[in-house]
Amino acid sequence: MTTFRDLGLSPMILQALEEIGFETPTPIQSKTIPHLINSGNDIIALAQTGTGKTAAFSLPVIHQLDENDSKVQALILCPTRELAIQVAKDISVFLKYLKKFSVLPVYGGESITNQIRGIKKNPQIVVGTPGRVNDMIKRRILKVDSIKWLILDEADEMLNMGFKEELDEVLETMPEEKQVLLFSATMDKQIRRIANNYMRKPEDISVGEKNKGADNVEHFYYIVHEKDRYQALRRIADANMDIHGIVFCRTRRETQLVADKLIQDNYSAEAIHGEISQSQRTNVMNKFREKKIQLLVATDVAARGIDVDKLTHVINYNLPESSEAYVHRSGRTGRAHNKGVSLIILNMREKYKIKHLENKIGKSFEQGKIPTGDDICENQLFALVEKILKIEVNEAQIGKYLDLINKKFENMDREELIKKMVSMEFNRFLEYYKNSVDLNSHVGKERETRDKSSILFARLKISIGLDLGVNVKEIFGFLNEQKELKNVEIGKIDIKKNHTILEVDQNFKDKVIECFSNADINGTPIKVDCLETGVTSTRNPSKKGGGRRPSGSYNSSNNRRHSNQRRSRKKRY
Repeated sequence: MTTFRDLGLSPMILQALEEIGFETPTPIQSKTIPHLINSGNDIIALAQTGTGKTAAFSLPVIHQLDENDSKVQALILCPTRELAIQVAKDISVFLKYLKKFSVLPVYGGESITNQIRGIKKNPQIVVGTPGRVNDMIKRRILKVDSIKWLILDEADEMLNMGFKEELDEVLETMPEEKQVLLFSATMDKQIRRIANNYMRKPEDISVGEKNKGADNVEHFYYIVHEKDRYQALRRIADANMDIHGIVFCRTRRETQLVADKLIQDNYSAEAIHGEISQSQRTNVMNKFREKKIQLLVATDVAARGIDVDKLTHVINYNLPESSEAYVHRSGRTGRAHNKGVSLIILNMREKYKIKHLENKIGKSFEQGKIPTGDDICENQLFALVEKILKIEVNEAQIGKYLDLINKKFENMDREELIKKMVSMEFNRFLEYYKNSVDLNSHVGKERETRDKSSILFARLKISIGLDLGVNVKEIFGFLNEQKELKNVEIGKIDIKKNHTILEVDQNFKDKVIECFSNADINGTPIKVDCLETGVTSTRNPSKKGGGRRPSGSYNSSNNRRHSNQRRSRKKRY
């Protein structure tokens, strides 16, 4: 078995590696380190995220640094400030016993003044983002005439993020005699362009197959109705009590929306995307690394450079745009020999895409089942019991209160006490999931046609009608926007000229009344009266549809007669 001692590294580097537990190099390290020590040729190294690229390119460079040269000898370009900071941090660990050498990260989003001071201290290695590095070169602050190694880390992502112009300008300022090391997860036309224009007969080093997923990541997919996507995410989070992962969304808007919903529902979550400030991003990432945040909701671009060990899950709230993007996403978990899980939430129309993705990344996906409310409550209950059993009691501190505590509980038997203690922590899940339904799409037809004869409804009179341009679709839309009313059964909706009769599950009567009473149409308050409770829905059971979906339970001729009026009015609930 090859060890780092077999790769020709200096004793002081080996000592630093031993202290952090580095013994056996990864495949990319085994191939790259000897090559860079023994050859001055440029290289293109293809390797996925999390394969140990930082040590692969930095250790041989550190090994060859000239202690008599105080100028910048190595320049490392990274796509994001987070990755630049992480790479610089790792290199500083490798330099622990090489006191004459130092590394400096430079990046945008923070004052350039401190970074200028850092450059004046003559670091041998500079790690930076293309924009800030290019700016410092133009200002003649960062002098690159003595550069011996230029390293492009995650070059494909730098190009994907729009750094082509800055990257070209930096590359054009480099001295002729240097070694260029290009590390990328993919090899596309843009990467080849860089190789053709700025590298001299580069040699290829490849680890694993192109766009193939990591071996220690399990891949699952869930199929749900589109409207249940967020609820599926909630259940996945609730079923995995120790979850610490990233939720990937397609757009900035969706990212912020999902994060806001999670926060409102008392989950430990935050969002990162292109519209948040650099200081906000730094704060969020620090909390995420310290596990003060369980779920980080992110866009693909915003997540570039995130390097957090031991993530348990990557959740694809939507399918990524490409198999390459999926490989990048899933590569955030399952690092450093740890196991990881990558999940995709799909709607019914997207299932066919899984087979295509399997073929692209060379991994099999297993169809998972969204946990039911009963499953989650059972898991949470026994997790709570285990937590109580493992609590260490501080006899010295609690002893002085025991007499008073025993007196408070003297009229309560053991069973009742246990019930109350568990309920104190557990009632939130019981309340939320007491009326839950199966979200998995294979029961979709059952959900749409299930018998409502066992449900008792409340009949409400709402002061909105055809004269205000209201229709069934809008009422359903309003109800679906209320997080408290998810999965509430709706009976008949009868829209009259100046009011609407609405049947709702009587268990949710008060919440429905509250939601409508807090809304208005064009500034006009909405009034709600309860006409009766405990009634069976008068909705025609022979019609198709059910649950929250409109199914023709209103007068279609009235709907046509007032359609033009409705289109001309602006409503706000």
